[in-house]
Amino acid sequence: MPCRTLLAISVMLACTTAQSATLIHAGTLITAEDNRVLTNQTIVVDEGVIQRIEAGFRQPASGDTLIDLRQHTVMPGLMDMHTHFSTQISATSYSDAFRLNEADYALRGATFAEKTLMSGFTTVRELGDSHQISVALRNAIARGYVQGPRIFAAGKSLATTGGHADPTNGVSFRRMGDPGPVEGVINSVEDARKAVRQRYKEGSDLIKITATGGVLSVAASGMNAQFTEEEIKAVVATARDYGFKVAAHAHGKEGMERAIRAGVDSIEHGTYMDDATMALMKQHGTYYVPTISAGKFVAEMAVMPGFFPELVRPKAQEIGPLIQDTFGRAWQAGVKIAFGTDAGVGPHGDNWKEFVYMTEAGMPAMEAIRSATFHGAQLLGVSDQLGTLTAGKKADIIAVPGNPLEHIELMGQVSFVMKDGVIYRQD
Repeated sequence: MPCRTLLAISVMLACTTAQSATLIHAGTLITAEDNRVLTNQTIVVDEGVIQRIEAGFRQPASGDTLIDLRQHTVMPGLMDMHTHFSTQISATSYSDAFRLNEADYALRGATFAEKTLMSGFTTVRELGDSHQISVALRNAIARGYVQGPRIFAAGKSLATTGGHADPTNGVSFRRMGDPGPVEGVINSVEDARKAVRQRYKEGSDLIKITATGGVLSVAASGMNAQFTEEEIKAVVATARDYGFKVAAHAHGKEGMERAIRAGVDSIEHGTYMDDATMALMKQHGTYYVPTISAGKFVAEMAVMPGFFPELVRPKAQEIGPLIQDTFGRAWQAGVKIAFGTDAGVGPHGDNWKEFVYMTEAGMPAMEAIRSATFHGAQLLGVSDQLGTLTAGKKADIIAVPGNPLEHIELMGQVSFVMKDGVIYRQD
């Protein structure tokens, strides 16, 4: 075949490919770049990327796919900065470890991941598990074996002996042993460095520490400081060597402030922060991930006899109801806020309820949506790829019917989900 003929065929094929795109007709569009709302827009998606956003409804060319969302509000895929796919708290959770195998947790986690994706959350931070389940699930989703959101996995959370994420809390003395950095338990600066490097070896994307006691651990305090500041500084410094960000579970003021001064990227829960803590967060640029949903869930379950161990129940009753008020004060103080639910404490798939709780506490609906898009990407350090509907970014796009800025509960009615240009839900 003559060379010129081959060239002509190649040009025609290239043109045909270039013209084939997915066009989304958006009646209302929230790009999340700022507080603006656009109307009657066309999003052009090709090869998993947003190619352009145009005013008006472009008519599809031959080979194009048209998605009609003219009666919907279209926005970026949502991001939950605090999930746990390997768990779902129930009355049997504390005995499950003696009955379930690692594969049980992993397979159950795959169903929770899919449920989360179908709810409009295309990216999550998995903040703590065992057996590297979240790392394996992240890889399985990326390879297309199962459906779920894009995962940034912390792997095993770091604790001190007896601390909130010590995996041997609550077991018999004979079974406790003396877990160390490999198991995520540290008691010195040297341990801290080794534990971070172990998470790197296991394939984690970031580090999570439990800077204070917690609600659900079988331990007496839910708020005491559990790391020295020097230990947290060692975690953060070593994490930076490996390109990791650091999230810090913290309820109590002292442990929280040690973590902020040491340079962690986010505070999770933050229950007992006061004005001085908030000022310190603003000074250091630390993000706050509130998890109001988890607080409400544990407070509700704490009144049910036998649901929690007796050592846990008073902590759930005391700490759970406080988080929404803390969030409202943090928002008013100007602390940077990223959306997070602690799903796995509360039910997976109900992540959207956090939007309702945030607006109840005073945050405008647009800012609540931006906390789960723009600010999630900022916290993850991926704002060049995700978080807004912007030409050149990954095509993570969702839609809800009606106007969620007027009726925030519509965030629980996601009817369209696209991740990386692939449609996973279209009601």
